[in-house]
Amino acid sequence: MLEQVRADVIRAMKAGEKDTAGALRLLASELQKDTKEGKGDELAVLRRERKRRLDAAAQFDEGGRSELADKERSEAALIEGYLPPELDDAALDAIVADAVRESGASSPKQMGAVMKLVMSRTNGQVDGKRAQAAVRKALT
Repeated sequence: MLEQVRADVIRAMKAGEKDTAGALRLLASELQKDTKEGKGDELAVLRRERKRRLDAAAQFDEGGRSELADKERSEAALIEGYLPPELDDAALDAIVADAVRESGASSPKQMGAVMKLVMSRTNGQVDGKRAQAAVRKALT
């Protein structure tokens, strides 16, 4: 993944896309830092960086800075291009149903055990908030 991002930085620089190249440099830096720390979970880095951009965009919107919010959203979309496609609702519901059945959960109090199973089976293909909503729906 890191090599792909680095190649995209070079492509963006050659094309004169300064904003894209800057965003990709930051992403490459985070991926490299994660590798040096020995974690090696590139998908987690991508999800975290995308979430940071979306959170920043929401804060800029609240502050009336729509131009900065748009920039953050475009960076989040750029990062999203490196993530695997999201699972559709039917596939997520099937995974949640299997996790509920396997864990034996019957109330929202046991949501943590189900979430652990769901997140391990989705391999980064679903946002945690979306998975949490599906689990909560299944347990109520």
